[in-house]
Amino acid sequence: MVKRFLAPLVLLVAGCGAPGDQSVAGVDPGCFNRTTTEIGGSFTLTDHTGVERTEQDMMGGRSLVFFGFTYCPDICPITLYKAGRAIDLLEDGVEQPRTVFISVDPERDTPETVTQYIQSNGFPEDIIGLSGTPEQLTEVSENFLAPFEKVEDEATASGYLVNHSAFLYLMDADWNLESFFTPSDTPESIAACLTALDK
Repeated sequence: MVKRFLAPLVLLVAGCGAPGDQSVAGVDPGCFNRTTTEIGGSFTLTDHTGVERTEQDMMGGRSLVFFGFTYCPDICPITLYKAGRAIDLLEDGVEQPRTVFISVDPERDTPETVTQYIQSNGFPEDIIGLSGTPEQLTEVSENFLAPFEKVEDEATASGYLVNHSAFLYLMDADWNLESFFTPSDTPESIAACLTALDK
């Protein structure tokens, strides 16, 4: 599932990024060449407190964005925990990005469900949970090249799972992609990249 979603994004950003030598000791060089203005775009979703949010509310600071769902058995909690741990590792003076969790399970993930999820798993303290209608979620997922798909699974208590992107997107203050992280990134590598890009 993850491999199928990797291709569009990898192809899109392969030639992007600022030219020149951006190597920094201890930082993955890929940290600097994953930027593009083709990812982000507009959205209208509802946050975990019931307030309507758009991309305008996310501007003015950096954001770590992740698509998932509250019934996700592994990759979602692991990724959100890593995001929180990476933020904890940042030194004083490095801008701490907010974390944005976008649920792609509109059938089950109400604002109340999302609230319970993001507040009970040791995730970043300032995390914002977003949910919406299928149409709203399709729009934002297409803007991020992060498709999702409901998959029937009788082995689960809920009867289905949702395939989704495993990327953690770093958006800049203008809501453009500054970099992204994959499941192979560690909290330490994420923190190193965040630090390098803040300089």
